[in-house]
Amino acid sequence: MRRPVVLLALILVALLGALAAKGLLVQPPPLRAQSAQGEFDPARAKGQLATILGDQRPHPSDTEASDLVHARLVGQLRQMGLQPILRDQFACNELYKQRGVSCARVRNVIAVIGPSTGQALLLNAHYDSTPVGPGAGDDGIGVATLLEVARNLKDRPLKRPVILLFNEGEELGLVGARAFIADPLSRNVDALINVEARGVRGPVNMFETSRPNAAPIRVFADATKSPIANSLSTDVYRLLPNYTDVNTFAERGWVTLNLAPIGNETRYHSAGDDIAALDPATVQHMGDQVLALAEALNGGTPRANGGDKIFMDIAGWTLITLPLLIGAALLIGLLFAFAVLSIRRGGLLRSAAAVVATIVVSAAVSWVLLVLIGAVKHGMFWRAHPIWTHLTVYAATIFTAVALLSLVAGNQDRTRLRPAFWFIFLIVGGAIGLIAPGGIVFFIFPPLIVLVGMLAARRWQPAERAATWIALAFLYLTWGAMLALLEELLNGGPMWIFAPLASLLILPVMIEARPLIARAGPRANAAVASALTLLGVGAVLAAPAYSADRQQRFVIQHITNSTHHKSWWSVLNDGAPLPSGFGGQWKRGELPFSDRPRWYATAPADAASNAPDVQILSQIQNGSERVLALRLTANGNEHVDLIAPPDARILAAGVEGFVRPIDQTEDGKYAVSCFGRSCDGATLQVRIGKTAPVDFLVLGGKAPLPPSAAPLLAARPRFARPQYNRDETIAFRTRRL
Repeated sequence: MRRPVVLLALILVALLGALAAKGLLVQPPPLRAQSAQGEFDPARAKGQLATILGDQRPHPSDTEASDLVHARLVGQLRQMGLQPILRDQFACNELYKQRGVSCARVRNVIAVIGPSTGQALLLNAHYDSTPVGPGAGDDGIGVATLLEVARNLKDRPLKRPVILLFNEGEELGLVGARAFIADPLSRNVDALINVEARGVRGPVNMFETSRPNAAPIRVFADATKSPIANSLSTDVYRLLPNYTDVNTFAERGWVTLNLAPIGNETRYHSAGDDIAALDPATVQHMGDQVLALAEALNGGTPRANGGDKIFMDIAGWTLITLPLLIGAALLIGLLFAFAVLSIRRGGLLRSAAAVVATIVVSAAVSWVLLVLIGAVKHGMFWRAHPIWTHLTVYAATIFTAVALLSLVAGNQDRTRLRPAFWFIFLIVGGAIGLIAPGGIVFFIFPPLIVLVGMLAARRWQPAERAATWIALAFLYLTWGAMLALLEELLNGGPMWIFAPLASLLILPVMIEARPLIARAGPRANAAVASALTLLGVGAVLAAPAYSADRQQRFVIQHITNSTHHKSWWSVLNDGAPLPSGFGGQWKRGELPFSDRPRWYATAPADAASNAPDVQILSQIQNGSERVLALRLTANGNEHVDLIAPPDARILAAGVEGFVRPIDQTEDGKYAVSCFGRSCDGATLQVRIGKTAPVDFLVLGGKAPLPPSAAPLLAARPRFARPQYNRDETIAFRTRRL
């Protein structure tokens, strides 16, 4: 084999290796062997959490299991010498980024340390779980963190009050946070540290701040030693349908920092979110940051001024910050500079076309590859071992880059391709900046380093290449780390989206390797790049789709329409075909109460299944609006949902003192929900913006499944479990209100 071909193969393998290793850039600091006096102790924190969770049953609000967790939490605080303040309220809150209101009885637990007067710092976590898992990560890590931080702070001479809020009902729609907003203690708060989780391992990300963000970012940058944060993720988070207690607290204008780990989401909101899976290094990273931030904010909260900052960490070593306006000006200036350089060197159109074509075609090639693999392996075939699918996408991107740089760029050498790439890179940064301005920070420094090298090359010719490799190293440390975080965040797909993102790392390396690619020849280039892609495809096909650690989402439900006396089995999974043990005529589609695709089949009736009901106590009409007072009857169900069609114009709903507005700008059906024992006999107010009657689905659910589900439970795949929803018996009826 010719030497250039061997060298090319080594370079491409090394590039794939670097892409495989980028996750090492976003790891929590190593676990300490022993924590010193005054340091956060992760082992003690996990031990306290284990005591509070007990047998690790799910403990959603207003359930018997929640009673026990609540009692153990209060006991832990009293053992620490604190005097917890207990609140017991029936409250409601609007559902953010969707049309709805949720209600529940919540019992917030509050402890105050430090002086009794003055502006307070609020540390917030929720102690309720979803109905499907024990919630050791979400949000047991928050409970454990607050307890251990309190242990470190309670005997110190604090300059102002620190309020520890262990709220209940976050999983039901931030109900505990809404109850605290009505609490007199909330009036003195001016700063908030919120502790959340979307996984059980990995680094703790600071993913949300109050706006403008200059004040919280200044505190975060000064206080934390191992920061993982960037302004692109904070901007993208606001575009996602996710929300936390911060959404409710935001109306108060507190200076806010929101932190969470996102590693291995496959355990999130499932039985796998347990104590054993919670990484002590992640607990330590969370605790160190929250303790440092609490200490920094002890002296007072900085003024919420200074505009917005863009920021990013460098592999967790330090945080770079810039005013947004300066960052935007730098990007525009660099864009102009590289346009001029590209025009002067010639071949801008052809070089830019090669770069753009690689970015676009790599996504298309990856999409086709994944569709072909998906025709053989159904569902989320990457779930157990996502690394192989990511590397296959990256190998396909390398193949596309090698091919198109030869076909489209023609005889353009790297001195012409180099400025053209950075010109397109800056255009991409500007486009991202229009949607998420914080993303600009990733597109400034690498081209700035290259530009300095190009200018210095007038006196010392090697400066341009040296600066280019320095820029690529910086790009890997920043954009590579961001790509690793996105792999965790978007672990449900679409997987092809990583091709255009990775092309920003792959293309400049391919441009620098262009002389070697030319010497190797088109056939060798295609052979080496395609061989790597095919090896990746083979690894994906050979790897199991699911494992004991990363299981398939698989929820079994028995559903009854009590109005028409029809029953179905329902399976919510990732779309993979059902196991052979699931007999009957299964179809893929939707059921009347939900737009979520699922497998369903006719089921035998369940005599114990009884839909909840609703009774109109009063109705007041005011012009085109009606206000209904409704009494719920649970009929043995653990939650009751009133679901109305998209044209129902439900303006507000709730209980006295907590009637909350519903966002009319969102799309979809309306939902008014109540969870827990206190829903039976509860009275709700519902304000409707139309005089005509509205047909509601009155839906309820409870565990367990009926006895007839035994064959389905036995046939559930080995590495499959409920996630986000529990196995449940559901019944609904129609009521015109």
